[in-house]
Amino acid sequence: MSQYRGTQFFSIVFFSLLLLTACNKPPGNFEGIQRNISNAVNVADGDVTKNVKIALDGDIAINGFDISVTTRKGDVRLVGVVNAQTQIDTAVKLAKEADGTHTINNKLTIVN
Repeated sequence: MSQYRGTQFFSIVFFSLLLLTACNKPPGNFEGIQRNISNAVNVADGDVTKNVKIALDGDIAINGFDISVTTRKGDVRLVGVVNAQTQIDTAVKLAKEADGTHTINNKLTIVN
């Protein structure tokens, strides 16, 4: 009976330590994802607008068009007139890839 109590006590201590050790593990990849999201949130609207304008001006297919870029809390609004749907698609893609953007509100139109 004494041997059984010793084994039972050892098992309880062992599993308690195992559970406590498992609870102290870092959150893993979730922490990195959360850090990236919070960095995007902390980008100022003026910086987001500047990043989008630089991206648009750097593309030969759309840099000659007057595209207005405004940003509010990371939500970017593109307004302007272009010649083709491919130019709209390119502008939206470049805006999405710019640092700090959350959503793109596309108000670009095609001239007839």
